[in-house]
Amino acid sequence: MTTGLIAIAAAIAISVSTIAPGIGQGLAAGKALESMARQPEEAGNLRTSMILALAFMEALTIYGLLIAFILISKL
Repeated sequence: MTTGLIAIAAAIAISVSTIAPGIGQGLAAGKALESMARQPEEAGNLRTSMILALAFMEALTIYGLLIAFILISKL
């Protein structure tokens, strides 16, 4: 019984931690590209901010993967 619950918890952890940042990264990149198209002179600043934001979002995915590995190791 607990083995199945741990497996489900790991699946939920990895799925939520990949879907949500994936959507966020898509929206952030789209808005940044839209802003770069409107104001090309600010492209350097926007690119730096976008890369930093994408790195933070990717960290959330890595944390979810870590939690899933910890849960799977308990099986």
